[in-house]
Amino acid sequence: MHTSSSHQATLIDGKAYAAALHQRIRQDVIDFHELYGVTPGLAVVLVGNDPASEIYVRNKALQTHHVGMRSFMHMLPETTSESELLDLIKQLNADPAIHGILVQLPLPSGIEPHRIINTILPEKDVDGLGEVNVGRLASNRPSIIPCTPLGCLLLLRDQLGDMTGQHAVVIGCSHLVGKPLSLLLLAEGCTVSIAHIHTRNIEALAKQADILVSATGCHGLVRGTWIKPGATVIDVGITRLKTPDGTSRIVGDVAFDEAVHVAGRITPVPGGVGPMTIACLLENTLTAARLQMKESSICT
Repeated sequence: MHTSSSHQATLIDGKAYAAALHQRIRQDVIDFHELYGVTPGLAVVLVGNDPASEIYVRNKALQTHHVGMRSFMHMLPETTSESELLDLIKQLNADPAIHGILVQLPLPSGIEPHRIINTILPEKDVDGLGEVNVGRLASNRPSIIPCTPLGCLLLLRDQLGDMTGQHAVVIGCSHLVGKPLSLLLLAEGCTVSIAHIHTRNIEALAKQADILVSATGCHGLVRGTWIKPGATVIDVGITRLKTPDGTSRIVGDVAFDEAVHVAGRITPVPGGVGPMTIACLLENTLTAARLQMKESSICT
């Protein structure tokens, strides 16, 4: 494929896809209530007063209400102990009005995140980060899938349809994005390479990718020269950069101004993967509610 500065990649509009997903979820919530007489409920727990996390958590609550679900906010002080947090999670586990539990990370020092996440019942683990859901995903069994990788997958399916045989290169191997997304792409029939900080000749590997995903939080890492002409580029990175005038702007891992002239399709930052994360959290809450209703009907 011939590329030049006149070539412009198709922008993958995550904002528009997320808005359509919100519409569908809103209707699904109505249908769910008609079927079971229950409104799905999401509990979000924030420990400490990190301003960015507070904004994010309040946005989650707003979006939850927007699709007709119930939102339960638990804003706990920085001084909360691990045992107090565990007690709250056990209460939420036992509460039939709550179908999804999300504990906002990072947690203050002195609280072990693995213990907290694995105390959440697997069927209420809407972040998909507990060992049971991670194991199910790795075993290609039905599971609750972490929100950001699920958002990436939905955008890729929408843009590419059948991905069988495509070479996907995922830069970043975190539990939050890189590892689960690699498993999802394997399940789609892709050949998957995972790159990370110790990968040699990362530029040459990236250039082989039909689908290139970067999830490192290292702004401007992926240059235009790293991209195979016509490739689909998914930029998961989010970095807030201070500008000379004292304001700030959000940028991704990909040097967008270079990449847009080489890639076939690309997610912008902001407006690409970001809006999909909360939409997929709401989708996961609905999935969790369905699982619990099916289990309770089996038990009765």
